[in-house]
Parts: sequence; C-alpha cells; structure tokens
Amino acid sequence: MQKNALRLFLFLQIGAFAAKAQQRDLVAYVNTLQGTNSDFHLTRGNTYPTTALPFGMHTWTPQTGKNGDGWKYQYAKKTIRGFQQAHQCSSWTEDYCVFSLMPVSGQLVVGENERATGFSHTDEIAKPHYYKVTLANHVTTEIAPTERGAHLRFRFPRAASYVVLDGYTGISELKIWPKERKITGYVSNNKSNKDHSLKSYLEVVFDQPFTAYGTWENRKNTVQAGQQQSAGEGVGVYLRFKDGATVQAKTASSYISPEQASVTLRAELGKFKKLEETKAAAATTWNRHLGRIKMEGGSEEDKATFYSCFFRASLFSRQFYEYDKTGKPYYFSPYDSKVHDGYMFTDTGFWDTFRAQFPLNALLYPTMHGRYMQALLAAQEQCGWLPSWSFPGEAGSMIGNHAISLLTDAWMKGIRTFDPEQALRAYLHEATNKGPWGPANGRHGFAEYYQLGYVPYPKYREATAKTLEYAYDDFCAYQLASAIGNNFYKDIFARQMYNYRNVYDPQTGFMRGRQANGEWVANFNPVEWGGPFTEGNAWHWEWSVFHDVQGLINLLGGKQNFISKLDSVFTEPNTVAVGTYGGMIHEMTEMVMADMGQYAHGNQPIQHMPYLYTYGGQPWKTQQHVREVMRKLYNATENGYPGDEDQGQTSSWYVLSALGLYSVCPGTDQYVVGSPAFPKATLTLENGRQFVMEAQNNTQRNVYIQSATLNGQPYTHHWLTYGDLTKGGKLTFQMANTPALTRGTALEDAPFSLSK
Repeated sequence: MQKNALRLFLFLQIGAFAAKAQQRDLVAYVNTLQGTNSDFHLTRGNTYPTTALPFGMHTWTPQTGKNGDGWKYQYAKKTIRGFQQAHQCSSWTEDYCVFSLMPVSGQLVVGENERATGFSHTDEIAKPHYYKVTLANHVTTEIAPTERGAHLRFRFPRAASYVVLDGYTGISELKIWPKERKITGYVSNNKSNKDHSLKSYLEVVFDQPFTAYGTWENRKNTVQAGQQQSAGEGVGVYLRFKDGATVQAKTASSYISPEQASVTLRAELGKFKKLEETKAAAATTWNRHLGRIKMEGGSEEDKATFYSCFFRASLFSRQFYEYDKTGKPYYFSPYDSKVHDGYMFTDTGFWDTFRAQFPLNALLYPTMHGRYMQALLAAQEQCGWLPSWSFPGEAGSMIGNHAISLLTDAWMKGIRTFDPEQALRAYLHEATNKGPWGPANGRHGFAEYYQLGYVPYPKYREATAKTLEYAYDDFCAYQLASAIGNNFYKDIFARQMYNYRNVYDPQTGFMRGRQANGEWVANFNPVEWGGPFTEGNAWHWEWSVFHDVQGLINLLGGKQNFISKLDSVFTEPNTVAVGTYGGMIHEMTEMVMADMGQYAHGNQPIQHMPYLYTYGGQPWKTQQHVREVMRKLYNATENGYPGDEDQGQTSSWYVLSALGLYSVCPGTDQYVVGSPAFPKATLTLENGRQFVMEAQNNTQRNVYIQSATLNGQPYTHHWLTYGDLTKGGKLTFQMANTPALTRGTALEDAPFSLSK
C-alpha cells in the first residue's frame, strides 16, 4: 500500500515537473528588436531594443546612431558605439540625461566613430530582462535592468581592456574613485533644460580594480591620462582593467542628488553579486507582469507578437520618482525644478496614448493609474498648465488637451484619487488660453473656437483636426462635471462638445477646413494631407468624433450611408496628395505599403475606425477588419509595426484588440467588443480576480462572433463596462467563418454615443 502511494506520488511529481518544463516563460516570447528596422523615410516602429523593467525610470539600449541622433538603434546599421542609459519615447525627440558605456579592446580609442565596432544580429539576444551581444572584436557585453539602474558585464579577449564612459551631447561632471572602483558625477543633456537644472546623478561601481584611468571630452576627443576629475561639455572618463578581464559594472542614476544615486544603487543592486542574479530577478518581474494576461491557443508566432506588443505597451509612462532611504517616494520636478514628495511620471504624448495605452493601464494597473492622475494635477500646479506631451517636462507637442480625457476616464471607471473640481478648473484654464510652448499647450484659436464654434483655417494650422479634438475634450469635461453635479462647468462644455458639426460639409460628406467668414476652403481633395488636418487627410479625420458616433451617423444621413463611407476607406485607392507637407512623409509611405485603401493604421487618427461598424449596426465588419489589421500589419520581427509605435499606443491597440476589446471613447466606462485573436485569454486583475474570455472554434478564418454569454447568460451587447471586467467573470464567444447578420443589432447593443 505504501509502495503504491510512493509510486503515485513520484508519478505526479514527474508529471508536474514535465508540465512545468513545457511552460515557456512569457518573457521568452518577447523580441525587443520588434520595430527597429526604421529610418526617416519609413517607420516599422521607430523602437530600440529596450532593456528595462515595467515603467522603469531608466532604460538601457545598444547605440548604433551618433550621439544626439533620434534613431538610437537601427536594425540595418553594422556597428555599435555604446551601451546607453536612455529615456527617449520617440525618435522625433532628442533624449535627455544620457550617458553610455563602451568596452574597447586593444588600443584605447574614445571618439564615438573610432570606437564603433561591428556586430551581427546572430550574435544578439534582445529580451526585456537581458541583452547580450558579442562584437566583431570578440568583446561580449551583457545588460540586466533594475527600475533605476542596470547591471552590466564586459568579457574581454586577451588584450588591453578598457571601458569608456561618454558624456553625450550636453555638459557633464565626472570623478573617478580608484580605491572604491567607482565613477560618480552627473550628465545634463536636455536641450529644453537650458539652465541644466535637470541632471542625472550617476554612480557606477566596478568589481575589478583599475590599472589605469583618465578623462576625455567628446568635442575634439582629447584625452587626459591619469586625471581623476573633469567638468564641461561632453566630458567622459576611461578605465583600464587587467588584460582579458571579465568586468561587472553596477550603475544607478538619480535626478535628485548624488546621495540618492547611492541609495538607489544599494537598494536595487546591492543584493546581486552576479549579473545572473539581476537577470533572474528581472525575468521574474517581467513574467509576473506579462502573466497578467495569459493567452492560450494560437501559434507561437501569434504569442510572440502579442507579448512583444504587451512589453512595449508596458514601458510608458515612465516613472519619474525615486525612493529615499526610508522607502518614501519623492521626485525632482521637471516643471519647477524643485523636489516634492509623491509620484511623478513622464515620457508620453497624450495625443497618441489617450486612445488605448492609458485605458489599458487603467484596466491592469489602477493603483499606478490613480497616482498618475495625482501627478497630472501636481504638474499643473508646478508649471501652470496640464501636461500634453511630457519629455520630461512639458513640450506641448501635437494637438488637443487630452489630460482631461485621462482624468475623466479614470473618474468614470471608479479611479477617484484626485479632486475633480481642481481638474475642471485646470482644464477650463487650458481651454481658454494659449500657453508658451507647443500647439497642445493651451489652445490655438480658443477665442474663435468659442465664438464661431470651430477653429478657422488657414488662420490656424491643422484647424479642423483641432476643432474635432477640442470637441471631444470638451465632452470629457462635460462628462466629469455631470458625474459630480457641477452645473457651472457642465453648462460651459455642453455648448462646445457638438462643435464637430461645424466643420462637416454635407455637400462633400467630409470634415473640411473652414475660413473665419464661414466659407469652406476651396479646392478640396479628400486624399490631400496636411493643411487643416494633422498627419492625415479628410478620409482619416472623418471619424474623430469618439464621443458621438451616432451624431456622426446622423450627419452622414443614416446608418446605410455611414457604413458605405466606412467601406470606402478600405476600397478607395491608396492615393496620396502630399498637400502642405510638400513631399512624401513616412506616414504616407506606410499607408501606401499597407495597401488597405485610405486606411492608415500607422498613425493614430484612424486607429479606432474599424470599430465604428459596430455603431452602425454591422459589427461583423468590425470583427473582420480588426482581425485583418492584426494579421497583416503586426508581427514580432524588426518589421513588426505599420508605423511609429508611439509610446505604447500602437502596441496597446494590438493588446486590447487581441483580447477582443477596444477603448473607442475614453471618458466613458466602456470597452467596445471586436474579435478576439486567441481561443482563450485570462486577465488577472490587480484586485486578484480573473476575467476569462473564451472564443470557441476561433481560428484565422473563424473571425465572426455567432453568439456570446457573460457569466452564463446570453449577451448581445457589443461593449463591456470597466466594472464588468474588474469584478471578474467569464465571457464566452462562439466563433465561425460567416457573419451573424442579425446578432446584436438593436440600439441598446451599440456602444455609447452622446446623441444615442
């Protein structure tokens, strides 16, 4: 009896071990090279192989581009010139607080061009928790991340062995401590921070002694052998180690003080003796993070695409706060250059990310999301304006005032960590003034928008696009004011949230540029880019009425006309008229390459458009098109995106869509149902509950929902509320390869519209 029990126990243990062995770590699916085959003319993501923890304050990457080049890493490049502390969220914006480390073998060379060394992608491992490359000179570099630092290792061949620290494009001050085997100091290289108040105080500690050292500067590449300390433009240092050494370096940086850099280094890396330990801890963090969404079924390629996108969506917004020696969070503010208690975040542009990236975070990370709302209002207090594009302070890039979208969306979903009256006061100031920075800092044409009901063109660039986004933002303010019963703000924005109607021309059936005298701008061509539109044309901007799709249906003359117009987006020739851009920009090239008519998924304005069929009573077309976009335009390779990835937005579109959901109108509590890409998905929520979405008979051909049950009850709606998801449960779809033409076509089955 005991022998049989022992055999059974051993059998079960062996079975459990085998099952565990077959379970692939989710981090193994991620390819951080996804989207790196990009340049000025054609974007396949504009990403770089980021080694970091989720939402980490600093990231690390190999550097193929010159110092200051927006393209840090391009897949087609043949040499690496450094391994860089990075923050950049877009290749179109220069990075800040950067320095790099580069191993040099043989003769000492310090200049970035001279030290650049060949490499092959076959000698690269590019994962979130671990990067490794062996260069053509046989030096191997490895990196494992923490939230505010990294653990690096350089393995040199039998030759003179150096590590060169490059101070990048701005000013730096560095000191070598030979006895302590460390470097301390700061770099400050953010162009918009002209007084250099924003510094990255760094500390780098090595596990091997220095046999020689010195300083250098990267303007003329002069070297000062034996010098321990230097300050000025582009100052760096070099260290020599025993020939053929294997050298580990632990580094951490602080925006607050040198002392805080030391505190962080001890807290985040002090317990790890070997890089393998840091790597394993980072892998555990990522597996736990990625495991919040468990995808089952589908191909290995599908899982690689999903988890690579989920990784990229999980880098933004970046933490901009630190923990003191007692564990209290505090931060240096890029807005007023003072140190404050609490949380701050940065490196995102709301014009991109309000659409999907923040609604994804609200679902998976409500605690962080609540802190973000507090940080938005703290930033407004510190600089007088709500952020729109933080990098790391306010740049005001793109258009719209979408901080109110984030705040309202959080409130409507029950994330109520902020004062809504304060939020509305801040937004009213935003909507009735123009700030000193870019187009999205306050409002261009705010007076005309209020008086005329639209922003006139050509008096203001991109005026029609601005009108559409202002109307949506005004709806969000109306929604928040209504939720808290504040009639003062409600009445103000109730008047303006329908302003999208004022730029619709019934003669052409398009949104158009309109002059201050009320006349339409002449020589209208719906495929012409620019002018009254932002990075698109009339076909793309027709649909930017997120809050009132039914109102747009009414303008277009009913559902049949609306559906026909949606169909035409995909059937029109992919013709481009370059308009005010004067030549082909990469977004145009990407639309032509996608070969999906005038559908330009590589840029944000039209990404929600396939979901609008659901509002028009033909949800099966949403199901077909979103699956086609996922299948055709995304993969896990260096060519993995159809355009700029944009701080997690394009990835978040894929993550939500693969789940079978999308946030068409942030500022409501609804997620619109699409077509799930996997047979089964399990969301493990922050509250510990699980929401399971099962798509029975799901295949590449079976994209159409035939029926659905929510927690065992028949479900015909094409939307789920935030509460449906966060309280846990199960949504089951029956899928097939033909549309269910009569399912879910009742008015109440359509998602939210203001006019509905």
